[in-house]
Amino acid sequence: MPIYEYYCGDCHRRVSVFFRTFSAASSEAAHCPRCEGANLRRLVSKVAVLKSEESRMENMADPSFMAGLENEDPRALAGFMRKMSDEMGEPLDPEMHEVIDRLEKGESPDEIEKSMPEMAGGDGMGGMGGMGGGFDDDF
Repeated sequence: MPIYEYYCGDCHRRVSVFFRTFSAASSEAAHCPRCEGANLRRLVSKVAVLKSEESRMENMADPSFMAGLENEDPRALAGFMRKMSDEMGEPLDPEMHEVIDRLEKGESPDEIEKSMPEMAGGDGMGGMGGMGGGFDDDF
């Protein structure tokens, strides 16, 4: 059962049109579900790739995944945190985006911890993967 995306020239919106079969999608004219207009231009849809838990864990086991962490480089830590979020499919909250942005600018984890005590969770940045006090504590 295909769903195609279109741009409606009548109501100027991006819309999704559902067809019961592929043959119906190729033979029937699409109509806008919002305004019933027929002035539609088909768009290229985004593609989502689903990964198994096993596949995600294999990707994280790759040594290149942690490249740069041994040098205590804040930018490498930021990249690692982004990769972890992407691999696990977990979106980052606004506070973590701020932390990562600051790491990417080269700010040290200790400086970030001092300015964001609410993120520390009481005992340093242990709640953020042991960022405070150096990387080699946890690796």
